[in-house]
Amino acid sequence: MKTYFITGISTEVGKTVASSIVTEALQADYWKPVQAGDLDNCDTQKVQRLVANSKSKFHPNAFALNTPMSPHAAAEIDKVKVEVSKIERPKTSNNLVIEGAGGLLVPINDSETIFDLIKPQDKVIVVSRHYLGSINHTLLTINALKEKGLESAVIFSGNEHPTTESIIKKMTGVTIVGRINEEPYFDQNVVKEYAGLFREKLEKL
Repeated sequence: MKTYFITGISTEVGKTVASSIVTEALQADYWKPVQAGDLDNCDTQKVQRLVANSKSKFHPNAFALNTPMSPHAAAEIDKVKVEVSKIERPKTSNNLVIEGAGGLLVPINDSETIFDLIKPQDKVIVVSRHYLGSINHTLLTINALKEKGLESAVIFSGNEHPTTESIIKKMTGVTIVGRINEEPYFDQNVVKEYAGLFREKLEKL
């Protein structure tokens, strides 16, 4: 059983769609430890709608916060304390996909970040989307993981940007799982198509 931790170089880079594709490709379980805001249409529900296989299970959030803000701030509004020690991974004999919130250093309280949820054995997948500054953000993310002894792979999200993608590959040497194009829409069929393209590289991580 492997655990795949999906993180991003920023917010709104395509982590949830990437998580859907990885979950479908591996027929894995899915879990988002901390959800902040959008509880009526949360990321778990979005992934559940996009995954077609019958093996995947979708585990409840450890913390479901009401306000769409950084988890530490949303927790303060809800008058709860989010702590790594209170976040227990779901028990499963299946592969598990964990979706983080924002990037690695998004705070969950005054001293802990999303980074602290990653365990040494996790297969970390960084979702990188091209924008001005994204190369810097991608390299910082990958280097921070390397400094903690964590290997990572990259999924590019959005329209192809060859110079960005090639320099990231050259400077990091990480596995590139693939790229999720700027599709007109994402549904189960589109996710299933990407799952087929990504499956072999994901299984080798």
